[in-house]
Amino acid sequence: MLSKLIELWKYRELVRNLVERDLKVRYKNSVLGIAWSWLNPLLMMLVFTLVFDVIGFGRQDIGHYPVYFLAGILPWNMFSASVVGATASVVSNGYLIKKVYFPREVLPLTVVLSNTVNFCISLPVFFVVALVLGVHFTPWVLLMPFVLAVQVIFSVGIGLILATLNVYYRDTQIIMEVLMLAWFFVTPIFWDQSILATKTLSVLGMALPMRQLVYYLNPMASIIASYRDTMYWGWQPALDFFVRSAGTAVIILVIGYLVFHRFSAYFAEEL
Repeated sequence: MLSKLIELWKYRELVRNLVERDLKVRYKNSVLGIAWSWLNPLLMMLVFTLVFDVIGFGRQDIGHYPVYFLAGILPWNMFSASVVGATASVVSNGYLIKKVYFPREVLPLTVVLSNTVNFCISLPVFFVVALVLGVHFTPWVLLMPFVLAVQVIFSVGIGLILATLNVYYRDTQIIMEVLMLAWFFVTPIFWDQSILATKTLSVLGMALPMRQLVYYLNPMASIIASYRDTMYWGWQPALDFFVRSAGTAVIILVIGYLVFHRFSAYFAEEL
């Protein structure tokens, strides 16, 4: 693995060029260009604020709801785009794989990194809205890059696994687009996890607390909770959630790398 990491570092210029290509393609022939990175979360914020805060459908009495929502939807958009894009990255670049040699993991990695850059571009939207609504930041907001690093690691690991599956089973990309929508609704992005405090799930006669299940079975729930701790609530991220999320992300990355490396030598034949 160390030798592969050294090789990947040698191809860092290729990674940079592919990231630049993805960003240019994203905004090519777009009238508003990079402004879409700001308008997209703002429009979603307005819709969800209207439905859940103004109209009061499923009202949860969350203070500064637009800020609460943005703290969740921005990292989720990055994760969703990274996973869907990484899943298709190897198949969509089959012509490159057949022509030249380079570390194949560059392709899903590039997708995740380009979406990370796009996340950073859209991040000022959150801070502007928060300041306008009178949200006060604390020094804990400086820990947000560490939460982002955990999310990047987790996204790369998931992307490596799904990119491999998609080479052999092309339905993977279609299935993931549906699953990402379901994943969105079971992650506390537009709703507050406190509504699960008294709810339980009965399994084999055992009453399991829904609130704990959401965080134990859904790493993105813990990651988004850590974003909100630093950016919205203004306090230290829950250490148990964050350490578990970081450990899960590293495990997924190692598994993803091993799976990808095991099958990447045969990608050209399958494509």
